[in-house]
Amino acid sequence: MSYNNTILEIDNLNVFYGGIQALYDVSLNVKKGEIVTIIGSNGAGKSTLLRTIAGDKEIGSGKILFEGQKLPSKTYQFVERGISLVPEGRRIFVNLSVMDNLRVGAFKEKNKSVIEEGMEDVFELFPRLKERANQIGGTLSGGEQQMLAVGRAMMARPKLMMLDEPSLGLAPVIIDEMFEKFKEINKKNGTTMLIVEQNAELALETADRAYVFNVGKVSLEGNSMDLMNNETVQEAYMGFK
Repeated sequence: MSYNNTILEIDNLNVFYGGIQALYDVSLNVKKGEIVTIIGSNGAGKSTLLRTIAGDKEIGSGKILFEGQKLPSKTYQFVERGISLVPEGRRIFVNLSVMDNLRVGAFKEKNKSVIEEGMEDVFELFPRLKERANQIGGTLSGGEQQMLAVGRAMMARPKLMMLDEPSLGLAPVIIDEMFEKFKEINKKNGTTMLIVEQNAELALETADRAYVFNVGKVSLEGNSMDLMNNETVQEAYMGFK
């Protein structure tokens, strides 16, 4: 796969929580068609970065460009621009059915046939959701809710899908299945992905490139396989000694 076009560019980004600085001069880029992962310990600033890209956190200084342009000022406009976030903890609509959750994901689409086509794509990827199409979201298992959260993001047909700790709270067999699905979405739909993940080994196995965050800064970056073989990464994030 060729990565000629940068879809997301972040340059010297600084972000604050009140008077406390959370990100320090963070610079990274994601090229069209890539899967890029961000790994690091709790509190390293990984999720803060995704929330800032998605418009939930204000930029202190620096810049974020999506397809060469500044991000919009309204959160809902991010979806219209082609950015979808699968948030930590899934945050599906627990009182809505699977079908209605998916429809919410396609709120910007007015063409019913396009919406139906999107649902078929989701159901093909996640057959269990099709079996539970009329089931209320809050009654699904944790794994099924994560499938629904990803499916909801797919319904917007994003150019960039961001996933915040997608393995959190899931059984190992479901985690492995989900990461295989991420690769399938990337390959089949050409969806660029930025994944924040604490399971460093699985994240590096899935991604093309990776950034390591440490106390709000990028401490390492490079090809995922190179970082997987890096002794510092192995000892700090993969339990090797």
